[in-house]
Order: sequence, then C-alpha cells, then structure tokens
Amino acid sequence: MSEPVILSSRVRLARNLRSYPFPCRMNETQRAEVVETVRKAVATLPYELMFVNMEDISELDTIAMVERHLISPEFASSGKGRALAVTDDESISIMINEEDHLRIQVIKPGLSLYEAYEIADTIDTALQRELDFAFDKQLGYLTECPTNLGTGMRASVMMHLCAMGESHAVSRIASNLAKLGFVIRGTYGEGSEASSALYQLSNQVTLGISEKAALENLMNISGQLVQSELATRSRLMESMEYQDKISRSMGILLTARLISHAEAVRLLSNVRLGITEGLIEDISLDTIDKLMLSIQPASLMRAQGEKLSPSERDKARAKLIRDTLR
Repeated sequence: MSEPVILSSRVRLARNLRSYPFPCRMNETQRAEVVETVRKAVATLPYELMFVNMEDISELDTIAMVERHLISPEFASSGKGRALAVTDDESISIMINEEDHLRIQVIKPGLSLYEAYEIADTIDTALQRELDFAFDKQLGYLTECPTNLGTGMRASVMMHLCAMGESHAVSRIASNLAKLGFVIRGTYGEGSEASSALYQLSNQVTLGISEKAALENLMNISGQLVQSELATRSRLMESMEYQDKISRSMGILLTARLISHAEAVRLLSNVRLGITEGLIEDISLDTIDKLMLSIQPASLMRAQGEKLSPSERDKARAKLIRDTLR
C-alpha cells in the first residue's frame, strides 16, 4: 500500500568477483564468463528469478525498465555483455556487468528499509556461497567507484515532497543533508529532476559504518522529512488558492484530450496531495502511483504495443488518465 509521503524503499548492494577486473576493464570474453558464472549462482537462490540477456531486450522495453526503476540509465545505455535477473513482481533484481559485476536490488512499498535489507542480505549470503566476492579486511567490499567501498550498500526512499518542493525547502536542506552523509536527488537518481515532486533520499557513507547503522540513520532522517512535509502540507492547505489548484488539476485530468507527460505528472502530484488531505475522495493513492508509472513515454507505448509519435502519446496518455480516474 502507498503511504502519504514515502512511496517505496530500496536497498542496493554492489559486489564484484575477485578473479575478474571491474566491468569497465573487461573484454567481451570476460563479460560473457561473468554473466554465465552469475547465472549459475542465481539459479541456487531461494527466490525464482528470470534471467535475461539485455542484448535480447528491445530498446522500448529497456527504457520502460528504467522508468520503472528496475535498471539504471547507465545499464540501459548498452546491452552488450550485460544481463538481468528479476522476479515476476520486479521487487528483486540483479544487474550484471553494470558499474560493478553485480548490483543486487530490492524494492518494497512504503517505508520498508529493514524488510528490503533482509531480503537483499539473504540473497547476498546465498550468492557468497557460490561466488568469490572481492573483499578487503580494511576496505570492505571492493567496488569500481571508491564511494561504494565498505558495505557496498546504497539504501534509499522515494518521497513525495510536493509541499516542500513548492516552498523550495528541498533545495535549502540539500546541503545540510550532505553534511550528515545523505543526498537527495531527482526521480531517477544522480543528475535527474524531481518529476511529480518525487525525490530519492539515500545514504552516501558506505565505509566505516555497518549496514544496520546506515539504515537506522536513513530511517531517522526520513522520519524528520516526513514530519516537515506533513507540517508544510497543513499550512499550504489553509490557502483556498491552493485547494482550488488541486481541484482544477483534477478537472483537467478528467477532461483533457491531449496531455504531455510533464503536465500530467505535475497535475497528478497535486491530486495525490488532495487525496492525502481528504480534498479528493474515491481515488486511492495506489491508483495515482500506478498512473505515474504507466503514463511515462516508453511504458505507455509498451502497453499500446506500438511506437507512437509525441502527439499520439499525448492522446493515449489523456485517455488512460480519464479512464482510470473515472
């Protein structure tokens, strides 16, 4: 179930095989060997994962995976020598030969960092029985990027900070969060913007701290941001102009015949706030959250089963929104 502020929690573990160079220095033969070695290890896991070579995936499906946060934009840039292991519900995925040999990822709804970590740790432990991970007693797990040394863990929460974004509070607190060892970024991580007021809050420190301590710190900071967001929402909702803005957003979404992705996510963000504040009834947060995913360009065309021009996408997007909200 979706929550008013925190949509999902993610835990990602970076691991590398001791006997191979980092992916950026591997040749085609080594890439293929790593893929096959990991494929055999994944088959022993207590979870059922589908194994696919990224070279066999269409460009449209690959972009749709990025939109669903299943893979990173960097991983999608080239399918050569790369593979993905993923569960049917896409809550568990393992990218092979991205920046590191393995990127183990678990996504859970709401504020579920501990649950996501428990699953990721179970997978990590099982894979270590089959694979020889590069590990140093002082530096911890060895990774291509030095910022991931140590635990190799990046944990994050996806937050809907519509009120704090409206008041420009997010940009003001970003530097303070950095001093505490956290970073707040846009929807798709580093270098991206916060579409529909969705932000990723994640830990930056992976060396000299345990996984559980990092998770506890992230939980505490997340709780503080949630309280700040809710307080800011209460102040905003005292304004009749802002209530009107939400109602108008709903009206446009129910009647528009053409709508761009940028406009749609902005309006859906307003409607999501209206639902949490009781201004809009009979529509669930889950409905809005699923719409935000399904109206993205590649995901929309994938559902339609064909490539669409920008105007055709705007028409299909508007119809999907009307049909869903009604």
